[in-house]
Amino acid sequence: MKTMEAKPTALFLSFVIPVMDEEQTLESLYLGIKESISSLSDNNMEFEIIFIDDGSTDNSWKEMSRLVKQNPNVIKAIKLRRNFGKAHALSCGFKECKGDIIFTMDADLQDDPSEIPKFLDKIAEGYDVVSGWKNNRQDPLSKTLPSKLFNKMTAKMTSIPLHDFNCGFKAYKKEVLEGIKIYGELHRYIPVLAHEMGFSNTEVSVKHNKREFGVSKYGWERYTRGLVDLLTVLATTRYLEKPGHLFGGLGVGTGILGSIILSYLSILWFLGDGPIGTRPLFFVGILMIILSIQMVSLGVLAELITRHNDSGPTDTVISDKQGFE
Repeated sequence: MKTMEAKPTALFLSFVIPVMDEEQTLESLYLGIKESISSLSDNNMEFEIIFIDDGSTDNSWKEMSRLVKQNPNVIKAIKLRRNFGKAHALSCGFKECKGDIIFTMDADLQDDPSEIPKFLDKIAEGYDVVSGWKNNRQDPLSKTLPSKLFNKMTAKMTSIPLHDFNCGFKAYKKEVLEGIKIYGELHRYIPVLAHEMGFSNTEVSVKHNKREFGVSKYGWERYTRGLVDLLTVLATTRYLEKPGHLFGGLGVGTGILGSIILSYLSILWFLGDGPIGTRPLFFVGILMIILSIQMVSLGVLAELITRHNDSGPTDTVISDKQGFE
């Protein structure tokens, strides 16, 4: 008897796209994504697009609603009550998507849908996170220069050799996002958070189009917020399970500096170089010692709290299981 070959499971793609005042680009973006997926050699592929209206003041929501009615099996839309920021919008989309691979893109058409196959090729090679790299960015120098400095500093501090943390064009395996919570400006650091959980990262060079409609929603202030969130990421990834190393290390450093200052002043006093109690440097040394004691104490308390609340590893950090029923 001839056996029937099993039909391969369809690969499902989700596109999570935050929108703020981009009514003129939404239909073109949908058509571009549809055309790009249709051009793939793998015909056994389905997709969905989730638009998140992040406090638009134009007719973006009306345009989303129209597209949903025309394409009810493909397009979905979420309307937030006000502008909560890109990370919050993405989180709302991640909760609703059902794809095996999840793409994030900007809605302004600067991210080119024709580049989607590049991301899928890297995912097929076994990578968990694929970041876009706007190698030839079509933006003014006032945006590209600070972005390059920011990216170099981030790569150095995180030890992840990506060229473009700011690029919103990324692809993730579903399991990557299941254990990550983002807020503030943390959306740009998902590759860092994923790396610390053991997922693999890579990047692809992507085409970057000039903006034809609307205006940019970001200014210099986003880099300030981004730097603060970078420190948050470093603290919550490298030192989440060992906060005593972070606070204790800072405490020991300030204690050593304070001891050096006071030792120097003590030598001057023994050599008869006048009173030291009225010197500003004396008070700096004392403050350094006090700060050291406080930081070490805080580190010990943080370790006690961490050990008390530790519930053990979650399934998110396990990449495979065998021999279990």
